[in-house]
Amino acid sequence: MYTLNLGILAHVDAGKTSLTERLLFEAGAISELGSVDAGTTRTDSMDIERRRGITVRMNVASFAVGDVQVNLIDTPGHSDFIAEVERSLAVLDAAVLVVSAVEGVQPQTVVLWRVLRRLAVPVMIFINKIDRQGADPDRVRAEIGRRLAAGAGARLLPLTEVLAAGSPGAATRPLGLAGPAAIDILTSADDRLLGAAVEGPAVSEAMALRSARAQVGRGAVVPVAAGSALTGAGVRDLLATLPRLLPWARPVTRDLSGVIYKIEHGEHGTLAHCRLFGGELRVRDRAGERREVITSLERSTPHGWAAASVARAGDVVRLRGIAAARTGRWVGAAIPGRVTRQFPAPALESVVEPADPARRGRLFAALRELAEADPLINLRVDEDRSEIAVSLYGEVQKEVIADLLHEQFGVAVTFRPTVTVHVERVAGTGAAHALMAEQTTPYKATLGFRVEPAPVGAGLVCDLEVERGSMPPAFFAATWEGVRIGLAQGLSGWAIPDARVVLTHAGYAPRQSHMHQKFNKDFSSVGADFRNLAPVLVHEALRQAKTVVCEPVEAFHLEIPAGALAAVTVLVARLSGLIADTGAAAGALTLTGTLPTRSVQPLLAQLPALTSGEGVFTAEVGHYTPVTGPPPARRRTGPDPLDKEVWFRARPR
Repeated sequence: MYTLNLGILAHVDAGKTSLTERLLFEAGAISELGSVDAGTTRTDSMDIERRRGITVRMNVASFAVGDVQVNLIDTPGHSDFIAEVERSLAVLDAAVLVVSAVEGVQPQTVVLWRVLRRLAVPVMIFINKIDRQGADPDRVRAEIGRRLAAGAGARLLPLTEVLAAGSPGAATRPLGLAGPAAIDILTSADDRLLGAAVEGPAVSEAMALRSARAQVGRGAVVPVAAGSALTGAGVRDLLATLPRLLPWARPVTRDLSGVIYKIEHGEHGTLAHCRLFGGELRVRDRAGERREVITSLERSTPHGWAAASVARAGDVVRLRGIAAARTGRWVGAAIPGRVTRQFPAPALESVVEPADPARRGRLFAALRELAEADPLINLRVDEDRSEIAVSLYGEVQKEVIADLLHEQFGVAVTFRPTVTVHVERVAGTGAAHALMAEQTTPYKATLGFRVEPAPVGAGLVCDLEVERGSMPPAFFAATWEGVRIGLAQGLSGWAIPDARVVLTHAGYAPRQSHMHQKFNKDFSSVGADFRNLAPVLVHEALRQAKTVVCEPVEAFHLEIPAGALAAVTVLVARLSGLIADTGAAAGALTLTGTLPTRSVQPLLAQLPALTSGEGVFTAEVGHYTPVTGPPPARRRTGPDPLDKEVWFRARPR
């Protein structure tokens, strides 16, 4: 049996979860339709998803069409969860982009379309809700061509004709691929098909299908179907078309290769969801970074998850045994270029507090579990104040995390106001050292550092001006670990992501003991000496070098109606943004430029009113720029390395 891993994507409320449910029903995978409003859909399994009617986490459900098993991946639609969407694209063979026949192309539709095109994922578009009052499939199809396909150089291939649109009796009629309109579209990029159409023999349905399948696979043609997930109109035709036009899974490599796209935790341990691209995986095989033993293996099937003895390329599986499993990591060999990028880390942060202080320990454990499932949550723990902060993309994500903590872990929480996460850059050069012989610290270690600026994006650059044999390797490792601890919080409390640190002094007390007795660290150096001394010296050097606090700035792309240009330009300027370029695309004006992260939410709050709801805004952190005025400080986690008395007392030998 062949496999097609298919993503369902859409703007919020366009009906993607309802379409998933209808496809499962029409394929016979479920015997009764669920409802988003009633919270009974198969893919929205979490209580929060059922209550809010939104998708928060990727879910998979399978059905069979002939000899093809389709694994449907239902993805979030809200912009706060775009990182979850991007992770799902790493496991897809193709995608269906759902567009409402009433609302048409919406802001998140454009965002999703751009991501799909950038990652070269073959796409089919389904115009949903043709039975709703106000539905106009022809208008929406034209809008799709103007706002989506035209800018990507793709041609739309209509698959259905809609009858009685906007009424409860709306229906569809399939259009053959060998019809004049379809042939005209397909021959524009297929010389062989063009020759058959001009010189004969006549183009058959089979010839047109082969051409359409090839052009859809390379993104030259985008099929467009229409229907209603609520009434089922057009869905059966869509069901038959999916495996005919969209590319199936193909083995990419003979060696074992798969990517973990979702993590769950339960009573029986960590459950890792994985898409296989090559090779085979069996129970008792060793996999993962630590070569851990696979203790159980389940495949997604039309009847739900089923135990399997072996999984092959194309399969979507969930497995146990990899305790160190993390979202985005590979099982077996990684495939270069398959996961094209990691989504930029969130530039917002908020401290989470339990409503009941006695539940603080449970809150810490719950957030760590959520962070394993979503690495971009990026926890920051202040053990001294018993506080924990989480990284965020937006306010809706904050509300969802609160609901998850309450429903899954029984912890009610509140959030402090969201703040922007800054960074610090090293401004100059500074140096500091401590000699063990001078006994200026309680640690049995000699260390010295010179700290200098490093290029943006370089990370921590570690250099040596001492002999590699001057200390055991374990002490060098502990030293650099201490350096990283010191750079995690700069002079103003923000992380220093890029710096060159040169080790200028190194020395240790050899392993010694009293005669005929065991090792005694009173006479000998241990790794903790270097780990605890390094942050103190790094901060002394930073005090000489000085640091500059920088705020995140987002590169944005904005589409607006022409009549909104003046008002939007004024708003961007008032929010400290800069417009670098303007242009025209798909009947709208496009603006590109930069905007401080702190100004993104205020812009989004006013954009709908200024653009009559037609503004499409996308942005991500592009760089950091020095803060004007007094630099903001972040409250430090743990003791201040510059206060040696407090530091030595908090980090005793």
